[in-house]
Amino acid sequence: MYRFVFTQVLSRLDPEDIHRLTVRALRLLSVTPVVRRLVHRRLAPRDPALRVQAFGVHFPGPFGLAAGFDKEAGCVEALSALGFSHVEVGTITAHAQPGNARPRLFRLPANRAVINRMGFNNAGAGAAARLLRRTRGVPAIVGVNIGKTKVVPESGAVDDYVTSAKELAPLADYLVVNVSSPNTPGLRDLQAVELLGPLLRAVKEVADGTPKRTPLLVKIAPDLADEDVDAVADLALELGLDGIIATNTTISREALTAVERPRDRALRDETGGLSGRPLKARSLQVLRRLRARVGDRLVLVSVGGVEDVDDVWERLLAGATLVQGYTALIYEGPLWAHRINRELSRRLRRHGAVDLRQIIGRTAS
Repeated sequence: MYRFVFTQVLSRLDPEDIHRLTVRALRLLSVTPVVRRLVHRRLAPRDPALRVQAFGVHFPGPFGLAAGFDKEAGCVEALSALGFSHVEVGTITAHAQPGNARPRLFRLPANRAVINRMGFNNAGAGAAARLLRRTRGVPAIVGVNIGKTKVVPESGAVDDYVTSAKELAPLADYLVVNVSSPNTPGLRDLQAVELLGPLLRAVKEVADGTPKRTPLLVKIAPDLADEDVDAVADLALELGLDGIIATNTTISREALTAVERPRDRALRDETGGLSGRPLKARSLQVLRRLRARVGDRLVLVSVGGVEDVDDVWERLLAGATLVQGYTALIYEGPLWAHRINRELSRRLRRHGAVDLRQIIGRTAS
């Protein structure tokens, strides 16, 4: 049913307008206790075999929603009720900002992909903190993804991230430093270890100082050279980070397949980060490289091109403890996470596995 509605109706409308309406509907669900609890009871992961522990946090399942959907932390409860084991909100910046000019979000249905150049549009860390302080009516594990305010120069980046961390780390189940979006000028330059080291040290000091010590992860780009992936992994180990999220969107268009519609051909040249199916191969490659480099000393979170239970299963086997998706939600609809959880439970039992610990890293070299 959803695929018919998407093809006949949603695909004809502006993608950012649809996203905004969806977020509003989910916010309404988040503040409607009876419906929210009913949806959670029906769709949230409940199979004990799916439970996983990462950086001291107990997750009801491995599959969560990546950053980029809930930019301002307004619909965490609704998304958790739909079946996501965790919701990573943001990217949130210290100061409110409108993001880049529209149009800035483009669907490529033939490639099951999206190009975005949103530019961290959000209401700022203070506004997000107020929403995160609300009492939650259903269980929800929340990661908070923070980035640099666009108008802040590189010289002020550390202070800018620290400002966000001070507001948000005490309210997060884990904190993510995003230095890998292609839509903020100069942001990816911060992935160079000589710049990344001081930044992560400063944010880690804040995260370590929260009452329960907030786990800290860094999110990296798929476009890093292999030796740079290794360098970031080594730095994460040196600093005692809790994990790495791999990967963000890509600026490459090489993996896009040929399309026939003139509109889709034109969209290939839009600037911004590409997500979805074309990112699948590189994201998995980076995961495998990270696992070979760090083993199980860091929690690895795999995101990029995840569409179905086969993708989740492959990422777990390759060494990811948690897996995230986002773009396929646009094409699969609100029951997507629930279906993946159900099918993952069945697959575990077919393989005679009692829980995920028997699966994670099984094919890692």
